Amino acid sequence: MQKPSKSNHKSRHKSPRRLLRWLVLATGLGLTATLGGVAAIIGAYYYVAPGLPAAETIRDIPLQIPLRIFSRDGYLISEIGERRRILVTYDEVPQHVVDAFVAAEDQRFWVHPGIDYRGILRALFQIISTGSIESGGSTLTQQLARSYFLNLDQTIERKFKEASLAVRIEQEFTKQQIMALFLNKMFFGQRAYGVSAAAQVYFNKELQDVSVAEAATLAGVLPAPSRYNPVRSAANAEMRRGYVLGRMRDLDYINEQSYEEGMAEPIESQMHGAAVQLNAPYVAEMVRREMLKRYGEATYTAGYQVVTTLDSRLQEAANYSLRNGLLEFTRRRGYRGPINKLELTPEILASPFEEWPVEIRQTLEQYAPGGLSVALVTSVNESDNSAVVIVRNGESLTIPWHGISWANPFIDRASYGPAPESVVEVLALGDVVLIMPTTAGTWALAQAPEAQAAVVNLDPQDGSISSLAGGFDFSISKFNRVSQAYRQPGSSFKPFIYSAALEHGNTVSTVVLDAPIVISSSELEAVWRPINYSGRFYGPTRLREALVRSMNLVSVRLLLFETGIGNAVRHIAKFGFGDAALPRNGSLALGGGSASPLDMAQGYAVFANGGYLVKPYVIDSIFGPEGETLYRADPAVVCEPCQIDPDEVRSNEPPADEDPLDEFLLERISDLGADYRPDATAAPELFASVNVAPRVISAQNAFLIQDLMRDVIRRGTGRRALVLGRRDLSGKTGTSNDQRDAWFGGFNSKIASVVWVGYDDDLPLGPGEEGSRTALPIWIEFMRIALRGVPESQMPMPKGIVSVLIDRETGCPAGAGQGNTTFDFFREGQVPECEDIEDIPDIFNDASGTDPGPEAEEEEIDALF
Repeated sequence: MQKPSKSNHKSRHKSPRRLLRWLVLATGLGLTATLGGVAAIIGAYYYVAPGLPAAETIRDIPLQIPLRIFSRDGYLISEIGERRRILVTYDEVPQHVVDAFVAAEDQRFWVHPGIDYRGILRALFQIISTGSIESGGSTLTQQLARSYFLNLDQTIERKFKEASLAVRIEQEFTKQQIMALFLNKMFFGQRAYGVSAAAQVYFNKELQDVSVAEAATLAGVLPAPSRYNPVRSAANAEMRRGYVLGRMRDLDYINEQSYEEGMAEPIESQMHGAAVQLNAPYVAEMVRREMLKRYGEATYTAGYQVVTTLDSRLQEAANYSLRNGLLEFTRRRGYRGPINKLELTPEILASPFEEWPVEIRQTLEQYAPGGLSVALVTSVNESDNSAVVIVRNGESLTIPWHGISWANPFIDRASYGPAPESVVEVLALGDVVLIMPTTAGTWALAQAPEAQAAVVNLDPQDGSISSLAGGFDFSISKFNRVSQAYRQPGSSFKPFIYSAALEHGNTVSTVVLDAPIVISSSELEAVWRPINYSGRFYGPTRLREALVRSMNLVSVRLLLFETGIGNAVRHIAKFGFGDAALPRNGSLALGGGSASPLDMAQGYAVFANGGYLVKPYVIDSIFGPEGETLYRADPAVVCEPCQIDPDEVRSNEPPADEDPLDEFLLERISDLGADYRPDATAAPELFASVNVAPRVISAQNAFLIQDLMRDVIRRGTGRRALVLGRRDLSGKTGTSNDQRDAWFGGFNSKIASVVWVGYDDDLPLGPGEEGSRTALPIWIEFMRIALRGVPESQMPMPKGIVSVLIDRETGCPAGAGQGNTTFDFFREGQVPECEDIEDIPDIFNDASGTDPGPEAEEEEIDALF
């Protein structure tokens, strides 16, 4: 056997030593590299640390939160701002939503100190291999730090800053606080900032209502919101959702069944607006303008919350009544035809709706105003005069003949053609039309009205606006006709003329001649000949009857000869009207000035509350982002006990020789104590802090006008309102020159509302369209809803009013046993004293009741106003 050589023996002996030396060397190099790396990290930290903000300053950095506007009963009206954000606390976030974001973004979130070594190693490997950081590595906390303090530059310095800030944040906040900050801060696309806003934008849901699949969709959006949001790309969103659901399953956040159900759930690819709970866009715009005046551009980002005076029930009533009233008006004026016409071939009709040409489906998806729906006629059936239409979701609907038969052909605003006898006279294959649901559960042909309307309602006790609808559709026209449309109020203005007349010696039974009158005035036409709407003349007429029948000539004579223009203007100005509403000439008697519906509602509120001027307002309070109160309205309110009565002060003064501590006096006070309700006369100090509305007309004046206007509803031009079955309502119709404006205003002691209808271009509404036909039905529908379940409420008869039996013809107190009499109200001391007079014949109308001929006598008056 050959012996091993000496050299081989020595080599085998040296190998372990060489290996040991290499191990020592490698260990030394590793330790050196590690120490070097640690030193580099420490050095980098101290290099960037001086420029880093303190983590606790996150608490002081305000998130951009939009303006949110609410009704007084808590319903969201609008959210205004570039960034949509709804802040939530950690406890308000469902667990499966938290799990989805942890699975998608940072599976070790609950255990790491702000940075994840595995992510760092991955980033270092990318630096070594590519020279740059291409993806990943950032924990959820690092993303939060970057979002608050840093930019998106892919540099080593930014990464060090990000990691350093993340560690600081973890030291300052709990994990739950960090998660809440993250979910509220991050951008999800489509102007949605924060997960709660994103849930509304993409799913139209509150955060607590989102499903597991929807939570995974939201978590999947974050890496690239513009690419992965479901509105932009449903396919990309579905791919990302699958990834997140898979991660949630792998981490045991969901089981296999939940994973399968989530994967099978359809992706919704539609953007939703804010979760508006109450439709009041005209009020929202009023609030936005006022907030912009107060807070400038911070209005849109500072998180202000505004509570308005709107009552949700009354606002819904205003929306409903205005919409239905205008749709009914436009039906009366004739059908203008389809809004578009498309070619439908048999091949298209035979194919599934999803395969129809894009332009057809896009046509059906166009916006329809006022809650109407766009529909395409796919067939007309002459056998039963019905039509079949298809709507945006591909559903086919049948329109029966009673939903079509209204469609007389429109000729112009003053005329329309004969009623149709067959569906083919109205609709044809390929017509694009508007339709609406009916209360009977069927569908009807509709069209967007060209006319507009306004409905406004005030609380007469403080002027708060409880409902306001400024037009048919805010998206089509943002012009607020309640506050911005100044139109002729017509006869609805007459109650103010009568109120002025009562203040200047007239009574509700004053007799005024209803006869032709000619006025020459430099401010009017060369010769002004006002006439009654009926074209007739009624001779001597009591004021009560003249207002009930809305006689124009009585109002003109009452103003010119019984009151005086100057007196009337000074009196009516107290109701809050500006100069535009108060022309200094005879047209004042017929509402010839310009007033907005809001002006008229403010004026009627004075009658409703017994004589006090209240100013309309819509902002009740303003709160800051932390809920702190920034503003609270302090309106002038009607407060009867707050009024000091000088006469009562004098009458309550004890005689000079009476001892206020007299035992009998004290005993009387003791007896009254349980029911004693002191007013400002007895205890002014109790009411010193009350902002009291000023009295502008007497309680007696207000009561008499209320009673006159109740007769308008009982038996006059407003008698359609009798269907409401109430006895506490007062009101007045109004129609301006050439039927350009239709009005109705009415009230009881708790509610004052005004309706206006007209064209924005100030052209006539058409034959037969006046206040009682066009505006009053809207008011009735509003009041039907507003007063449901509300007890009757009207002003009690005040002191100083007496009821007297009078002659219906003369207005004079009636004698014993006299016929043709009625009771009427008078102020004390103003009951008329009359001598017996002969009956005055009606010389202004012939026996047939037709209009007088040219031989009728006219009284010419040269009036220089």
